[in-house]
Amino acid sequence: MTVKRFIAGAVCPRCSEMDKIRAWRDDDAEKQYRECISCGYTDEQSTTVQAQPTEIPTRVNTPHSSAPQAEEMVINFIPNPSSTKH
Repeated sequence: MTVKRFIAGAVCPRCSEMDKIRAWRDDDAEKQYRECISCGYTDEQSTTVQAQPTEIPTRVNTPHSSAPQAEEMVINFIPNPSSTKH
C-alpha cells in the first residue's frame, strides 16, 4: 500500500491553494508523484539520477596554453592633492 503524505506549506501551481498537495513515491516505476486534492492537478518526476551534460568549452573554463607575456610592475596610487574629499 502506498502512503500518500501531504506537503506542509506547498502551493498548487494550478489553483494556488495551500496545503492541498500530497505526494508519494513508486519505487518499482522509479517515479515520484504529487497531486492536488482541490483541483486534481497531477505531476510526476523520475527518481533516477541522470548523467549531467558535459560543459561547453569556453575561454573561461579552459586552461591557458601559455603564461601571459607581461612583466610585473609595482603601481603606486597617489591621491589627488587638489581633492578636498578624504
